[in-house]
Amino acid sequence: MEFIRWHTSNSTMKSGVIIIATGVIMVICGSILFYVVQSSPQIEPFLRTIKHAGTFIGLLGIGVTLAGILLYLINRNQPPVQEDFDV
Repeated sequence: MEFIRWHTSNSTMKSGVIIIATGVIMVICGSILFYVVQSSPQIEPFLRTIKHAGTFIGLLGIGVTLAGILLYLINRNQPPVQEDFDV
């Protein structure tokens, strides 16, 4: 029974780390898409769409990273509570 409890908590910890890594990759990809395209008033509509997509992907990546951090923090092992009130 102890293995089942460890295995389920360990898989949720791993999923939190995987979600954090995915979010970081999304932020990096969004930053690349945003900063590679030069801003100018005469920018083509296709390049403007790429730049906006980079903004959107980067912001989504920040949200995914925060969700992964929260999932990791919620599912980490807590020390057992000692309820020994004998005096």
